[in-house]
Amino acid sequence: MSNRLKGSSVQFWRECAMSLNFDELMKQAKGIQQRMQKLQSDLAERVVEGSAGGGMVKAFVNGKMELLKLKIEPDVVDPNDVSMLEDLVVAAVTDGIRKARKMAEEELGRLTGGLGIPPGLLGM
Repeated sequence: MSNRLKGSSVQFWRECAMSLNFDELMKQAKGIQQRMQKLQSDLAERVVEGSAGGGMVKAFVNGKMELLKLKIEPDVVDPNDVSMLEDLVVAAVTDGIRKARKMAEEELGRLTGGLGIPPGLLGM
């Protein structure tokens, strides 16, 4: 067999192997995409609680970073110190969002299994 034929044969098999790897990669990507959609749906149902002021103000946030509910104990409401209440609300919401983000990132890490995808890259 001439070197030219050997070279084209090697090239043919190299292209076949690359094609198979690409097909497998596309299957994996599709699987990850489907699991990602399910994860986003699941995260919308999961709720974390952020709090401030020793639990006097609580913020309930889902895995999509949506504030669902705010609970304020009547004892913390002082008409003469509205700014304190405002600060507590901001702190509770921030705490809730931080916890929801951590939960989402942990779930994403389990889903991608060490692929090294940076947080936020997939829209979470």
